[in-house]
Parts: sequence; structure tokens; C-alpha cells
Amino acid sequence: MELRELRSFSTAAKFGSISAAAERLGLGQPTVTTHVRKLERELGMTLFDRVRRPIQLTPAGVEVAALVTPLLEGIDALAQGAARGAEEGPVAVAATHDIITHALLRVVRVFLRFHSHAHLRIRSGLMREVLEMVSNGETDLGVVPTTVSSDEFDFTPLFAYERVLITPPDHPLLDVPLTSLAQIAEWPLIMRGKETHTRALLEGEFAKRGLDYEVRVELDSMDMIKRYVSLGMGVSVGPMIAIEPEDREELGIVGLSSLLPVDQGGIVTLRGKTLSTPAQSFMQATKDTLSVLRKPGGSLAQT
Repeated sequence: MELRELRSFSTAAKFGSISAAAERLGLGQPTVTTHVRKLERELGMTLFDRVRRPIQLTPAGVEVAALVTPLLEGIDALAQGAARGAEEGPVAVAATHDIITHALLRVVRVFLRFHSHAHLRIRSGLMREVLEMVSNGETDLGVVPTTVSSDEFDFTPLFAYERVLITPPDHPLLDVPLTSLAQIAEWPLIMRGKETHTRALLEGEFAKRGLDYEVRVELDSMDMIKRYVSLGMGVSVGPMIAIEPEDREELGIVGLSSLLPVDQGGIVTLRGKTLSTPAQSFMQATKDTLSVLRKPGGSLAQT
């Protein structure tokens, strides 16, 4: 017994006509007739009295229709509810702290402009935490600051960015060409935690060169770091995506693409996972909004 047989029978019973049922279902009349006869064989009973026109339900047909009609209505309601869930369901996004504060904030503004009733859930974390959230299904997608190469994930590159030196406005490093990381290592550093991407990269480069350095202040966000740098407590190295136009009024900003590798940020999703329609829309908004950062010198001010 198949759903299409039940639907053909129920529709024919409602309209009292095989031809009307066929028209309503978008099927040929022979097809509906075949469905009804097959159902009758499977049930071992006659459902329609075909002698009179329009056709009439037999007593057995009346009983079957009373059972089948609410069943089909329930199935239709289930399908409609699932479709609404796919169209209106929540979108869960994870990103690293600096992306949350700057790049992702721009994406959310654009997304909500066109999807004002969307339900967004946003989580922040270290790179490994973002990948864990995507892996265990806690979030639909993650926005990360570097390429992910793994059989578990799909990575969509979105933007390239360089690291920058951040100093007080009148710092001596602003007056000389930067040709070596040793020049930076001479000064007290204000950095984020050891597990953050840029900190790990910088310390790795220092170690390769055998450079001594001092992290004098360790903070949770680049915004706080910029404030402490402006007080003259040290210098910092951070991602260009964390620099806003107004920062250049109070800080010295120097590109480090000649000393540190340019990185590739993007979206990571769980391989094989089907994203809901809202999640796909958010992913497209992320691509569109962050496309201005494809070049290393791209600025968030352009969005």
C-alpha cells in the first residue's frame, strides 16, 4: 500500500469522480484508476460503487475514507511544517573572537537587513573550539581566520588579510623601515592568548629566529589591546580585519606582509551536511559582505 494510492482514493472520494481527482492531482485518469483498483486488491474490498454516476463510496469505502483522509491531512501538515522549519529555522554560527567583533558584525547587519525575522545564534571561540562546534552540530557553519584542510570539513575561502604592527601614534618604529621581526621583538608586546592564531604564528616566527621577547600584557580581544597600546604600554601584532578606519587616528598601523605570511579566512562547514535555507542565505551574505577583503589590504570600511 503506497501513499499515492491512498491520495488518489481520498481525492476521488471527495469529488465523487475519477476524472476530477486526476485533474486535481495532475495525473492521468488511467493512473488514478490504477491506484484505486490496486488499493482495492490490497484491502480485499470494493471501495466504489461504479454502477451509478457519479461514483459512490461503498460502506467499506466510507470506513476507509474516514481513516485515510485525516491520515493524509496529517502527512500534508507534517510536510508543510517541515518546509516552514527549513525556511524559518534558526541559523547557528561560530567564529573566532576577532572575526565576531569586526567582520562578522558587518555580515550580521547586512543579513538582518534582508531577513529581519531570522533567528540567529552566534558563538565565539578559539579556532579549535569553532571547529568543534561545527563538527558536533552545535552550529551550522564557522567563520575562521585560516584555511582548514580536513576530510571532515569543507572550507570556502573568502578573504585574504595581512598582519599589522600596532603602535602608539609617535612610536619610534614608525620612523624606520621594518625589515626584521627583531625590531618588533625589542619592544614589550600586548597580545591575545597563546592559543590564538596570530599569537601562535608570531611566536613561531620568533622561535625560528631565536629572538627573545616579552609579552607584557595578555588580553581577550583586539579592541582592548588597541586601547592599551594607545596608552603606551607596548606594541602589538594583529590581523588587519580587526582594524577600523578610526583606529588610524589614535594608533600607528604598519602592514607586515613582507615579514609574516598573508592568511586566508573563510567559511567552514561539516562535509556532507545539508544546510537549511536560512543558513544558506547567511552563508551567501557572508560571501557577499566579506568579498571586499579578498585582497590583503582590504578594509572593513569598504563594506
